[in-house]
Amino acid sequence: MAKTLDLVPVGEWGFFTLPRPMVIAGPCSAETEEQVLETARELAARGIHVFRAGIWKPRTHPGSFEGVGTTGLKWLRRVKEETGMKVCTEVASEKHVYECLKYGIDLLWVGARTTANPFLMQEIADALRDTDIPVLVKNPVNPDLDLWIGALERLNQAGVRKLGVIHRGFSTSEPIAYRNAPGWQIAVELRTRYPSLPFFADPSHMGGKREYLLEISQKAMDLGLEGLMIESHCSPDCALSDAKQQLTPPALLTLLESLLIREKDSGDREYREGIDQLRAQIDILDENLLYLLHSRMEVSRKIGAYKRDHNVAILQTGRWDALLSAMKEKGRKYGLSESAIEGIFNAIHDESVRVQNDVLSK
Repeated sequence: MAKTLDLVPVGEWGFFTLPRPMVIAGPCSAETEEQVLETARELAARGIHVFRAGIWKPRTHPGSFEGVGTTGLKWLRRVKEETGMKVCTEVASEKHVYECLKYGIDLLWVGARTTANPFLMQEIADALRDTDIPVLVKNPVNPDLDLWIGALERLNQAGVRKLGVIHRGFSTSEPIAYRNAPGWQIAVELRTRYPSLPFFADPSHMGGKREYLLEISQKAMDLGLEGLMIESHCSPDCALSDAKQQLTPPALLTLLESLLIREKDSGDREYREGIDQLRAQIDILDENLLYLLHSRMEVSRKIGAYKRDHNVAILQTGRWDALLSAMKEKGRKYGLSESAIEGIFNAIHDESVRVQNDVLSK
C-alpha cells in the first residue's frame, strides 16, 4: 500500500496564480542565450510566470544535441533577473541538482527515464535533503504506477514537501497518433490515491505534434488536473530538439484562451441533488457487478473441480483468446473501448485462474 505523502499545498509555493491552469512554459532546450531570453520575454508579456528550459537533454543516440549544460543555467538566471519569472529545468543526477541549487533555479523536474531508475531517484533525493526547492516528477516511461509512487516516496522521505507530478504519457510499440500513449487511467488512479498532489499534464511530450496539444490540454482540464507544462519556442521550426511539438508564445496564449475550464465541484442545490441521485444509481450497479463477479467465480470453482477430476490443465489459451475476442466485439456494440474490455476481462480471467488453482491445490 502506498504511504501517505507529507505535502505543502501548491498554493503556498509562491509560483502559480489562479484560476486554472497553472502553466509552465518554455523551450524544449536552452539553445542560445538570445533564444532563451527572447522566448522568456514573449512568455512573460503574455502572463506566464514559470519558465522552463532543458539544460541537460537525455537523448537516445550519442551525437544528438544533448543540451548546453551548466552554461544554460546562467541564461536562466538572467531570465529571473530580467523578467521576474520563476525558472525550472530537468535534473537526472546528483551533479545536476547541485548545479541548479548553485545558480538559484526555482523548481526542478525529474524526467520519465530517470523516474524509472530507483538508484538515480535516491541519488537525487539525497542531494535535495534539507532543501526547500519544489520538485515535479514525470511518470516513468512504462505504465508502472508503483514505480511512479516509489519515486515520490523517496523524495518525500528526504524532506521534499513541495512535490507534484507531471503526466506525459507512456512509450508504446502500438501504432498511435500521439507520440506517447496517454494512459489517462494511470493518472486517474494516482489522483485517486493522492488527491492533494499537484498534478500537471505535459501535452507536448504526449502529443508530439502541435495539432494535438489543444485536445490533450482540454482532456487534462476535464479531468481536473491543476496545470500544464507546454513547450514554447520563439522560432520552433528552428529548434534543435522536438521542433514539431513546440508552440510560439502567441500560439500558446491562443491555446490557453481556447480551454474550457470546468470547476472541480459545485455547491449548486440542483447539481447536488442530481449528482447524488446518479451516484446512488452507480452504487447499486456496482453492488450488482460484485454479485455477478461472485457468481462467476462460483462457476469457476466448479470448472476447477471438473478439470481436477478429469486431469485437465487450468489454462486453456485458445478458449480464452476466443472469449476475449468475442467480448471485445460485443463491447463495441455497447460503446465500450477495446482497452477497457481487455483490462476488465483480463482481471476477471486472472481471478478465475486463481480460484481454479485453489481448487486444484486442495
